[in-house]
Amino acid sequence: MTNILRFAGLALISFLLLTGCGNEPQRLPYLGNVEIKGADTVYHTVPDITLTDQDSQTYRISTLNNKIILADFFFTSCPSICPKVKKQMLRLYDRYKDDDRVVMISHTIDQRHDSVAVLNRYAHNLGVDTDKWKFVTGEKDSIFYLADRYFVSVIEDPLAPAGFDHSGRIILVDKARRVRGFCEGTDPESVTAFFETVDKLLKDEYQ
Repeated sequence: MTNILRFAGLALISFLLLTGCGNEPQRLPYLGNVEIKGADTVYHTVPDITLTDQDSQTYRISTLNNKIILADFFFTSCPSICPKVKKQMLRLYDRYKDDDRVVMISHTIDQRHDSVAVLNRYAHNLGVDTDKWKFVTGEKDSIFYLADRYFVSVIEDPLAPAGFDHSGRIILVDKARRVRGFCEGTDPESVTAFFETVDKLLKDEYQ
């Protein structure tokens, strides 16, 4: 219930800040806690954790050279929501595959099964450019901590399908690793609306 209320609150704040009081949309909100330290405003950021991609290469988001990130959390043997989310991630991939300002990262939450070889085969079966869309793994504690910082619920549950319970949220992160929006990856209409959110961030970040 706590996670549900937390995510519902984020959605409401996002809507209110984006629409504002007038007719013109405002800048996208910064999701998460904000701290004021003297004259500085410190926003919630995604940590720069070392991961391993589908080609066995070390991967850190600090190496992305100020790109916008579209991220999700999944596992390759997921029988329920993951195939639906990947279908929507493919829509995002098709829309932004030629835009060098955007990268996509899918984080596996099943380190036992999803080896580098499994991730490589999974990416190959999707037919995507892995320079554009990375499939990454890492230590379990690091991945679960990272999911929390992305505002994605991930729980290892032996009673859940294939042992994990997680949300299908797709997260938008700006060049400074700040979370700026999300959509429900199981809902095609939510993803369609998300296109506009991504486009707005691109305009704001690169104008």
